[in-house]
Amino acid sequence: MLDVNKCLGDAEEMMEMAIMHLEDEFAHIRAGKANIRILDDIRVDSYGQAVPLNNVSALSTPDARTIAIRPWDKNMIKPIEKAIIDSPVGIMPSNNGEVIRLVIPPLTEERRRELVKQSGKASESGKISIRNTRRDSLDQLKKAIKDGLPEDAEKDAEEKLQKLHDRYIKKADELFAEKEKEIMTI
Repeated sequence: MLDVNKCLGDAEEMMEMAIMHLEDEFAHIRAGKANIRILDDIRVDSYGQAVPLNNVSALSTPDARTIAIRPWDKNMIKPIEKAIIDSPVGIMPSNNGEVIRLVIPPLTEERRRELVKQSGKASESGKISIRNTRRDSLDQLKKAIKDGLPEDAEKDAEEKLQKLHDRYIKKADELFAEKEKEIMTI
């Protein structure tokens, strides 16, 4: 027979993972401020292997509009610059022989609206994942009735599942509102 608490625990874990994924998605959306997370997906050719940028350099944000990349090996400056230029980040690097700087340009109104749309899509994707988790758990509970789970226990579990769903949907909406505010703040 189905363990209701385990079913609810698994559902909560899946919903939490959806929120964590959403937070990660939002971290990769550039909001006009320097954030080294926008460089997470960049791979640099280092001695014949593609490695993450943070494995060959130290990344920092000396101010709100600049990302500084200090390669551990001076021979890596050109490959790092090439990787940044070839990436979808869309920022032209400049270097002084020791440090590569990325100056984050201010966002135009049009670009801000595009980023809000992109954030909205990511938020909706996260909410869909949460809804799917609820649906799958409800299906498990319905099947458990056939296997001998009392109907009142199933109804209680459904209520708890709905409360979990509502809490995580609200959390996704709050994250989106926060990201939208961050993007639209000039």
